[in-house]
Amino acid sequence: MLLSNTTDSLTGGGVPLSVNFDSPEDYFIFIFQILFATSTVLVAGTVVIGILVTEELRLQNRFIFMLNTSICDTLVGFSVFYLGLFDVQEGYPPRNGTYNVLPSLLGVNILTFLFAQFDRYFAVCHPFIYSRFITRHFVICLNIYCWFYNFAHLLARNLLPVSKSMQLYVFSIVFFQLIVLTKVVMTIKLYFVARFQLERDPPSADRESKKESLRIIIFVVISFLVLWCPSFVNIIIRFTSGRGLTFRNDATNLFAIMARLNALCTPSVYIWGSPALRDATVRTVWGRVCARCKRRYAKITIMLDVSIYTYILLEFVLFFIN
Repeated sequence: MLLSNTTDSLTGGGVPLSVNFDSPEDYFIFIFQILFATSTVLVAGTVVIGILVTEELRLQNRFIFMLNTSICDTLVGFSVFYLGLFDVQEGYPPRNGTYNVLPSLLGVNILTFLFAQFDRYFAVCHPFIYSRFITRHFVICLNIYCWFYNFAHLLARNLLPVSKSMQLYVFSIVFFQLIVLTKVVMTIKLYFVARFQLERDPPSADRESKKESLRIIIFVVISFLVLWCPSFVNIIIRFTSGRGLTFRNDATNLFAIMARLNALCTPSVYIWGSPALRDATVRTVWGRVCARCKRRYAKITIMLDVSIYTYILLEFVLFFIN
């Protein structure tokens, strides 16, 4: 899958397909890209719909960040139908590219994750300042800024001369290093906050909400770092020594595929980590598409409730026996 000649056109004109179908590996790559794109659109799109139609979720700041990243992930899923199925090479030199419009969608998530980490940090460590200054409108403006900054950066790269555009690209790589370092530090900080400070708070709905949001953001950032680091390291090696791996196109670029997998992992973690969001997606999307899914989810919920109540009853009996 390393760099080779451009794929022969199999589409009868226009942009050729990403593979030649000369080997079983080509069929696997093509089918994987279709399944990956479809799964990402379905999962991320479900999160978007679930948050938009549920008012109690829209009123919480943490779900606004989830909504922003899920919208971006949905667009990334749609972009895979082009980047993964056709012979496309973004970057320098581009081939059948989109002027880096589609790959730049991942940059929106990077900034959103960073702001979401700061949001959770202030919500847990400085609740008075958070409740006073971090309003819903402020959070919405931060999410809009992520798109505006990404659009401005993309516009500058496409309008500037190639030499200046390359310099701006190198600057963005350095800036990305600082963001990654900040993410690592904030993740470690949030972990200790979740482990020590929240345990001292009295039991309440707000405490459980903070623990849930911290757990989600920590898992999201860890998955982001794991999936992005190989691509990030390869880019650094290519710019510093020129020895990094190059691939035939974006469909066969293993590092780019791993980076785009973040668009599927992130909404999946949202659904897994938030019972309120999971209930909203089942009620508003999957429960309407498939009634069996709704009944099955209801049975599982009842079983969990019965288990919890049974556990509480046993604890109550054991307390009096001892």
